[in-house]
Parts: sequence; C-alpha cells; structure tokens
Amino acid sequence: MKISYNWLQQFLKIDLEVEKVGEILTDLGLEVEGIEKVESIKGSLEGIVVGEVLTCEKHPNADRLKVTTVDLGNGEPLQIVCGAPNVDAGQKVPVATVGTTLYDNEGNGFKIKKGNIRGEASHGMICAEDELGLGEGHDGILVLDKKVKAGTPAAELFEISTDYVFEIGLTPNRSDAMSHFGVARDLKAGLLQLNIDEELITPSVSNFDVDIRSLKIQVDVANKKQVPRYAGVTITGIKVEDSPKWMQDKLKAIGVNPINNIVDITNYVLHELGQPLHAFDASKINGNKIIVKNLPKDTEFVTLDGETRKLHKDDIMICDGDSNPLCIAGVYGGLDSGVSKNTTAIFLESAYFDAVSIRKTAKRFGLNTDASFRFERGIDPNITDYALKRAALLIEEIAGGEISSDLIDIYPDKIEDHQVRFSFDNAEKLIGERLKPDTIKNILASLDIKINNQTDSGLGLTIPSYRVDVTREADIIEEILRVYGYNNVKTSPKLNTSISYVPNPDANKLQNLISNQLASQGFYEMMANSLTSPDYVEFSEQIDSKHNVTMLNPLSADLSVLRQTLLFSGLEAVAYNINRKSSDIKLFEFGNTYHKFDGKYEEQKHFSLLISGNRNDNNWLLKTKKSDFFYGKGIVQNVLERVGLSSYKSLPLENDFFSEGISLQVGKETLVDFGVVKSTITKQFGIKQEVLYADFNWDAMLQFIKNKTLKVSGLTKFPSVKRDFSLLLDKKVTFNEVYQLAFQTDRKILKSVDLFDVYEGDKLPEGKKSYAVSFILQDDKQTLTDNQIDGVMNKLQQTFETKLKAELRA
Repeated sequence: MKISYNWLQQFLKIDLEVEKVGEILTDLGLEVEGIEKVESIKGSLEGIVVGEVLTCEKHPNADRLKVTTVDLGNGEPLQIVCGAPNVDAGQKVPVATVGTTLYDNEGNGFKIKKGNIRGEASHGMICAEDELGLGEGHDGILVLDKKVKAGTPAAELFEISTDYVFEIGLTPNRSDAMSHFGVARDLKAGLLQLNIDEELITPSVSNFDVDIRSLKIQVDVANKKQVPRYAGVTITGIKVEDSPKWMQDKLKAIGVNPINNIVDITNYVLHELGQPLHAFDASKINGNKIIVKNLPKDTEFVTLDGETRKLHKDDIMICDGDSNPLCIAGVYGGLDSGVSKNTTAIFLESAYFDAVSIRKTAKRFGLNTDASFRFERGIDPNITDYALKRAALLIEEIAGGEISSDLIDIYPDKIEDHQVRFSFDNAEKLIGERLKPDTIKNILASLDIKINNQTDSGLGLTIPSYRVDVTREADIIEEILRVYGYNNVKTSPKLNTSISYVPNPDANKLQNLISNQLASQGFYEMMANSLTSPDYVEFSEQIDSKHNVTMLNPLSADLSVLRQTLLFSGLEAVAYNINRKSSDIKLFEFGNTYHKFDGKYEEQKHFSLLISGNRNDNNWLLKTKKSDFFYGKGIVQNVLERVGLSSYKSLPLENDFFSEGISLQVGKETLVDFGVVKSTITKQFGIKQEVLYADFNWDAMLQFIKNKTLKVSGLTKFPSVKRDFSLLLDKKVTFNEVYQLAFQTDRKILKSVDLFDVYEGDKLPEGKKSYAVSFILQDDKQTLTDNQIDGVMNKLQQTFETKLKAELRA
C-alpha cells in the first residue's frame, strides 16, 4: 500500500525527516518496505533557467536550423543552435544548460552536452513544452512571459510538487490503516510516545447542505444482512472535466491514474478516508430508484472493462427501478452506468457491505479492486455518511455541482462497538514487563479505545468500530505493546532455557530418514492440496461420501471437501507429469487424510508411494526396465526395514483401489497396502500406463515402532524350505483365492504364501496373467525330506490346476 507523506501532513502538521517517520510507522506494525521520492515533473526542472534570445539568425549550413545567442542573466550570452520554427529574438525561453538531465515520456534521462551542429557550436538547448514534462506540445519551443527575468530558475515559474511515498507492507488484519487518515491516526499514537503531541486534523463537512431538492432517487435495500448500511445523495449541474493539478499529483504519487474530476474525487476520498464510493450517471437510473438486491443465477452483466460476466445468486447488485443491474456492489461498476463527459447529474453512493459476501464475489470473478480490497477486509461502518458528505462537498467545489436531494442513510441495525475486559496481570504475562496503569490508559486513549470502568485488576473497554481486528484481550495487549514499542521492553540479562521433550519415536526424524532413502532411489517428494473434489467418491466404494469433511466456504466446487485418501491427489500429479512428457514417475508424499465418523472428525497421517513408467533411464551400461510389482514391493519392504519393522505378514488385499495387491500387517493392524491401481480409476485421470501405489498407515507404523519389544526364542533346529511357482491364471483370479486354496491344501508344514511378482503382457495368452508366488515350508519337529516337500508342492499344483485352471510356467 502506498502512502504519501504530503498527504499525511494534511492530517498531522509534522516536520520530521521522512526516514524518521518511516521508522515510527514500522515500529507501530505498519512496516515500511521502501520510501520513494516522487516528483510531479521528473527532475523538478533542475538546471532549467529562463533565457532571453538576443539574436536569431539562419544557420549557414542548414535550412531548418537557427543560430541564437541567449542571455541567461549572468552577463555571458551563450550560442545555442535551435531547430524550432517559432524561435525569435526578444523571446523569453526555458534553457537547459550544459549538464542538465532531461527525461522522455518513459522516464529515461539524457544529459545536455556541448555540441557542434553543422559546424556551429551549441552550449545548451532551448526546450519545448513536452521536453520539460509540462505538457504534450512539440510544435515549437515554449515561449514565456516577457516580464520574467532572465536567469530565473524555471522551477519557480511552475507548480512543481515533490513528495515521498511510503510503501507499507500492510497485514490483512489492519484494515483500519488502509487510508491516509488511518495511517495518520496510528502515527499520532506513535508520536505521543515520543512526547510529540500533534492535533489530528479531519476534513470538515459542516458546510454540507442541500442546495435544491430537484432530483430525488429512492433507495430500497432488499437484503439488509448483506448490506447493513447504505447511503446516497444526488448532485446536479456538474461539469465533467479534468480534476485540478493538486488532486492529480496526489493520486499519481500513490499510483492512481486520474480519469476525470468525479471519478478522481471518489478515488481521492477512498484513499483519504478508506471509504469506497461509487458515482452513477443519474440519467441511466430508470425510474429514479436504486434497488440493492440479488439477481438470479447466470444473469449476464457487462462490467466497466467490457467483459460480460454471469452473476451468482449471492452477488450483491445495485439495480435501477426496472431491476436492470448497474454495478456489482463493492467490486466493479457497470459499463453503461458510469460517469462520462456528457454526465450532468450523479447519484453518489456510500455503503457498508458484508465483508464475506464481497470477498466471495471478488474471488468468483477474479477481480481485485481498491474498493473490494477494503470491503472484504472490513471498513468502518460509522464513516459512511461522513465520507459521502466529504465527497459531495469536493464535487461542489471542483465540478461546480449542487446537492439536489436529502442524504439518504438506510441503517436499520446499528453495528455496536465491541466490549472487552482487560487485565493488568495478563498484560504483564504477555508483555514480560508491568507497565504503569497511566501509561496503558494513555496508549488506549491515543488509539480511540474508550475506558468505561477501572478496577485494581483491570479495565472495561469499548473498541471503536473501525478496529475490526481487535476483539479479544490478547488483541488489546498487542495494541498496547506495539505503540509502547517492542524495543522499549526490558530484557533480563539472565538467559533461561529448558530441555525440549523429544517423543519416542521422533516422527520428524523418521520422516527425514525415509525421505532421504527414497530420494537416493530417485523418488521426488510431492505436497498436494488437502482439498479435493467430492466427485472422487464415485471412483471407489472405499470412499464413502457420508465420511466427507465438507468446507463451509469452499473456494470452488472442485475444492469443497477434505481428502479421505492420498491416492486421488497423487494420480492428479501423475497425470500432470505424463501430460508434460514426463512418464517415468516415482513420487512420495507425507500427508493427512480427514474423516467424519458418527459426527466426530478424525485426522489420520499417511505416507504414500506412486510408481509408474520405467524404473531407470536408458544408457549404454544399463537397459531400461519397467517398474513392475516386484520392484515396487521391494521399495515398500526397504522402507519398513529402514525404520525397524521387519516382522509382518503378507496377506491378500481387500481394497477396491487395486486390481492386484498385498497387505502387510502386524497382528490385525495394517502397515501398508500395496498394489496395482485399477485401470478403471487411472482412466478417470487420463492415465493409460500402469500405476503402482503404496499407502502406509503412518500412525500405525509409529505405534509399532514405539511398542516394539525384543522377544527372545530358541532357534529352530530344523531349516525352512522355500519353493516358487510361476502360475498362468485367468485375469479374474485374485491372490486371495491362491492364498486361501494353498492353506486349505496344507496347514501342517506350509507356513506362509507370498505374491512377489505380477506380469501381464502381450507374451501371454489373451485374458491371462502370471503370478510369481513363493511358499515357505517348515516342520518344527524334524527336517523335511525331499519326498515331503515334493508331496506338498504336487498337491498345491494339482489344487491350482483343478480349481483355478492354472498352468505352471517354465
């Protein structure tokens, strides 16, 4: 936000160095990020003096040039070659002396040097109007009044203003400081701490009076919740033209382009007092009536920028008597209702709109105007009529209008000032120092915070309406501290510290451990938005809409619920990369999922892996290999082993996210679900290649690591035996069926069944897939013989061939 120092001095008659003012504002919490010198004319005409043309003769070597001698008032005439057709002897002209810097329209400077033009010396430059930045004329040199004395600095002849502009990094909560008056009000409080007591001068509106009741416009506010206060007045007999130079200079200094006197006045009052205003051409208001209402959804409205926008049913609209929309309230005006050069009468609006409504409307349309910036953060509801009167008087003064109606002010339910109880003890706890009650009261008084009552323990306070950010005792203490000065709080020479508690296990340390391991294996960490689309519940029965945590004020329909799984946001990232020709993907994410169970909200921490495409780049030493089930399972197992979880069971997966998969469990608790994401789901994201996904239950992992105990048991005397089958199966067969049939065949010496690879490709018959399944056999009482092992494996083979129509692959 830009604040003009000259403008501030209209409210506070201070004469401090601009850097000192910047320091005070920064100490008050209005951080000054930069100070810029602004001149109404670039360079302030420095080096430009008035000269008298003594002689003017044709250049001997050029038809369009003239050789002049010019007296600059120092008794030593200079020879200057000039190409202007209107230069003549006896004229008083502005002369840029050697060493002077002139600026073009883009602010680029060039220095005047001694020159030789077609054989004639030239020691300066006689300037045109545009070359000095005084206008746009370039037909010839600027001829001055003959009464002006030669040698007079040109800066003394023209109104040149120099200003300093503070660039303030305003925090969103400080809506009270979104104007010059608001900053001056804060600055006064800061100056009091330096024993500088300056009166805060406010523009007077005592002269506001109705000149003639010739144009009455009725106002009807349909939605008083969205529009708590609405005021307006008509002004007739105005003449729309350029605003005066002093107003243009002030607006230009803060980066606002002047348009015309009426619009400039509304902008001036906005930046002066913080109250947005809007002027309507009265001739465009049908029925001489203003209706503030909501229009049906998708109603088309052409805004000031010429774009046709479709309205939302909650947008506040300013309409005429025929319900034609004139303006999006508090955000943007209409193309056909604004002030033009032909406007002679206006309806001037000043209102207080609901901040939430304005913010939603501005975001829907992607508009961020000076008005919406203030309305959506909360303005002062008690200056609505004051700002209206201020603007009306300026229009009378500058545009020659007459106030032609009574001031309309619809304010049915007054917004009451907030009451807060303040404790001296609590202030000491937060500040770290006990301030004197008189010091506290003086600071509160300087901030317009009214003291209603006082006891030994604290104060009863009333907060002014413009301080929308001060609602709690802690806010009051913060206000006192920032005005008192953080640098003034005494610090103890003694440094106290305490040993920080580190939980076991340290979740952050484990997370970094896993992240480093995966990064070394070519994975990239991603962070997805926790907000997602409610439509994703249709992709899987695993997600139930009744467990959704729904946002009350969503930014859009696509971001209206909190995610129940990391999968869908991960697939969005996969699709995004594939669409940008990056199809070899290895991603991981630590994130939360959100659920509502029986009316209670639950948040769970998860960790996910997404693998797709090739596992490595092709090079001369190593051929490219596709990321398959076996590779992904190895990554998952490495992660678990890295954090000390090596004892778990591999069980069939019952999760409809996956077409093939396993669940690694300890007891009945799942550590990780891993497998191939169903093609019906990946197709919803436009993904045509296979995607492997692992969902780690981070909370369960931490719990098992925390409760992990060493159990000592005797080593078995008899070795285990591992055998593998490569089974050719129908695609409809699941690992769960293989798992259950294996244990139905033998429960005596068969200890575990594990799926370690899945293959589907064009080398297999249509409708078939290949499972690589491992079997662990062991007898606790004796060493297994070849006959026993072969017997069990033969039974397994026969069972799979009979019941699953399986074939053994070589």
